[in-house]
Amino acid sequence: MRRWVRFLRATPCLVLLLVQLGGVVLYPFMADSFAGRAAFSVFGIIVLMLTIVALRATPFFTWVSGLVFVPAAALLLYGAFTGNEKLFPWSAAFELVLYFYAGISMLAYMLKDEEVSVDEMWAIPAVFTLFAWAFTYLFVVVQALDPGAFGGGQQRGWMDLLFLSFTTLSSTGLSDIVPVTGHGRSVVMLEQVAGIFYIAMVVTRLVSLRADRRRA
Repeated sequence: MRRWVRFLRATPCLVLLLVQLGGVVLYPFMADSFAGRAAFSVFGIIVLMLTIVALRATPFFTWVSGLVFVPAAALLLYGAFTGNEKLFPWSAAFELVLYFYAGISMLAYMLKDEEVSVDEMWAIPAVFTLFAWAFTYLFVVVQALDPGAFGGGQQRGWMDLLFLSFTTLSSTGLSDIVPVTGHGRSVVMLEQVAGIFYIAMVVTRLVSLRADRRRA
């Protein structure tokens, strides 16, 4: 047990990344039953907690992250035990704030110095997944406010929106999920810009560090 605690403290970004990628595989099994949706909510709380832990490794852990975490976790728990899916957009609104805050904080954590630790290297893909999750929750909120924004009148499920977020952020295309309203297209365009800037920043950072090491 102590070994796992030490591992979590030493590489919180790696643990967060592994759990989020595990969620990509597990989410399809959680969508078709009440128990599965409850497990989905509990899993979401675990990811939020790991996000808080990862933030503690950065200089940006403040009361802001804890303040956002409390209502998000409370809404997820209440929705899990009552089966009230109408609360999901409300919890998503708080979660997107936390994920965006965590992503920006960890990005600054990666870029703040010239010494790159192992956990900072794992922060590169972890920040990518944080932004993918953040935009997914943003899509959930937009879809609640503008029904049919991502599918010509039909409400998209979580996996559909997560897939849209990953394909948009990585610039690999939208596939069969297309934003069809102005609000849907605007947030997708914002994610496209964020994805391009993130990849450019990370590549520039790695090239700069490599050049510095050669000069040294």
